[in-house]
Amino acid sequence: MSRSAETLGARAATPSEAALYDAAALRAVEQAAADRLGDAYELMRRAGEAAWREWLDRWTQAYSLLVVCGPGNNGGDGYVMAAHAQRNGRRVAVVRLSEHAPRGELAQRAAAEYLDAGGAVVEFDGALPAADAVVDALFGIGLSRPPDAAAGALIDAINAHPAPVFALDVPSGVDADRGAADGAAVVADCTLEFIARKHGLRTGAALDFCGELVLADLGLSVPDYGVYPVAEWLRAGDLRRWLRPRRRDSHKGRNGRVLCIGGDHGHGGAPLLCAQAALRSGAGLVDAATRADHIAPLLARLPEAMPRAVESSEDARAALDAADVIAIGPGLGQHEWGAHLFAAALASGKPLLLDADALNLLAAQPRALPADCILTPHPGEAARLLGSDASRIQSDRYAAVRALSERYRCAVVLKGAGTLVHALGQGVRTIGAGNPGMAVGGMGDALSGAIAALRAQGLDAFDAASCGALLHSVAGDRAAQEGGERGLLPSDLMPWLRRCANPRADER
Repeated sequence: MSRSAETLGARAATPSEAALYDAAALRAVEQAAADRLGDAYELMRRAGEAAWREWLDRWTQAYSLLVVCGPGNNGGDGYVMAAHAQRNGRRVAVVRLSEHAPRGELAQRAAAEYLDAGGAVVEFDGALPAADAVVDALFGIGLSRPPDAAAGALIDAINAHPAPVFALDVPSGVDADRGAADGAAVVADCTLEFIARKHGLRTGAALDFCGELVLADLGLSVPDYGVYPVAEWLRAGDLRRWLRPRRRDSHKGRNGRVLCIGGDHGHGGAPLLCAQAALRSGAGLVDAATRADHIAPLLARLPEAMPRAVESSEDARAALDAADVIAIGPGLGQHEWGAHLFAAALASGKPLLLDADALNLLAAQPRALPADCILTPHPGEAARLLGSDASRIQSDRYAAVRALSERYRCAVVLKGAGTLVHALGQGVRTIGAGNPGMAVGGMGDALSGAIAALRAQGLDAFDAASCGALLHSVAGDRAAQEGGERGLLPSDLMPWLRRCANPRADER
């Protein structure tokens, strides 16, 4: 877009606190750091000590500690932590499977030091002893397949234990790259990540297993080791990157004109929510092209919008010509009316956002899209666009969002827990906001309006998609904090969209 955007902020390099890495990068850092330190055991020592200190800070009144150790380096971290607890007068029990004796020099050394400190190891017999806290040190990032039956039974016992669960690096059973759990997985109250943040722990199923995520960098600066992040973690404070104070001489023409197209018979609320969100996110003007039956209710609810009765694509011509950005899909339907409007929007040459039934129409008849187009699918829609199924999309959301942007050559917002944003030539952005209360009809319509408004205000497609997804999720969190998650409605977000679109300098 040619408009000089008042909201635009400079795109900064990914700061270290927002950088997310994959397991391959972290293994490379571990190896390089061990070489620099001259002692491969030093990192394990640091990890175990960091775990002990975090445990002390969180469970200050806990006396007994149950540490479940696996055979590899993650188990070695657990042995080091158990040795600290033993030396500090806690009652400690290390539990392992009979086939999980330490393998490798580092884990064996850690286990020996724990035993030298007076510790004891017991084999899992189907039940876990009582304890004030349970530490999961089974697998870490080394897991490459679902846990076998014996490990699955041990994981089930951890989850059934009444004490809080503290996972070291990664909850066992969760894939640190994909965020999926293909079998049994530990449900942790807190996960202490080592060295750097892992991208797979911040989207999809992983969010149900990790609990609170805390980082112990073990004294390492990851960028110093020549590895690069695979994603950027966006949180509420990042809104300030894009949403700057407006110039004093602003006028509505400078803030963009959004056209929301949708609302076939019986779906009049969808374009209303889209238009309202666009206005609350700062668009200067918002048109809504919908069925004639929806005009009066839309005006009664939202007099600031400019609804247009549209019964054919020709009726929408003037609105299409006037728009800076078109958001099409909310309540559009897949019948003749919606299909004709979809074709007219594609032919308009204007920046587009495709959602809901516009995505379903695209999946039914794939076609080339403008490079600055934005797609906003949920997992089911993403599956249709890729000729896949929703479970496969959810099993590797990062791969799915990349595949979508590659196939359709545009920016993509893959909605869901841990929303992902990607565009060709860009990294993935992971939205670190949002809550389960937002899983209700109409939330996607509001998201479409927010993104379209930011696009109309001058952000490019990737930044508008990223900022809009973050703004929408943060507004959802603020609304949930006010009244709770269950029963949260898209309309509850509207006042919060306005507040969050004007972030204060001290907000985080």
